[in-house]
Amino acid sequence: MASGDGGEPYKPKDTIKATMDYTAVVGGAGLLMSGVQNALSRQNVGTWSILSRYGATTATFAAVGGAFAFTSHAAANLREKDDNWNATIGGFFGGSMLGLRAKSMPGLLGYSAGTAILMSAFNYTGGNLSGYDKDYNAQDDFERKQALRRNRRQPIEGTIEELGEGRGIYGPGYEERRRERIKQRYGIDVPARKSEPS
Repeated sequence: MASGDGGEPYKPKDTIKATMDYTAVVGGAGLLMSGVQNALSRQNVGTWSILSRYGATTATFAAVGGAFAFTSHAAANLREKDDNWNATIGGFFGGSMLGLRAKSMPGLLGYSAGTAILMSAFNYTGGNLSGYDKDYNAQDDFERKQALRRNRRQPIEGTIEELGEGRGIYGPGYEERRRERIKQRYGIDVPARKSEPS
């Protein structure tokens, strides 16, 4: 078997299950959009017009999700590679489902190419909206946060020098300096606390 990006053997994907999952999820989003269209319509329509009047929106969304999932997973299984081209192929066929509503060949090709580029870019950036994080899978989230904290931690002396004492930031010997300052300014003896913050 051919290997994927990491040099590991390719593991085949369950195309039918993914197609059913994507169709259900994206079709559910289409049903939500149909509900929004129904709620914003100017005519007084009933609840069932979500399916009777705006059912094409639900069907289009479901077809886009199903076509994307089936073609991207089938391409991955046929090519035995899990790379960016699978999302591009799936995006092209998913976009063609959108283009069918345009009822013209330029519209079909435009929607197909646009969706292919969009899905390819989304997959290339790691499949999330915050961008590509190449080391995210390599380490645990807790360890990553601990490393960030260690990397950005500075000594207390630098913090006190920058912000000053008070507001929960106290350097060593703060209580002693506070007592001296109050005695000097106001002439009041402040008794020492039993446990001084350090």
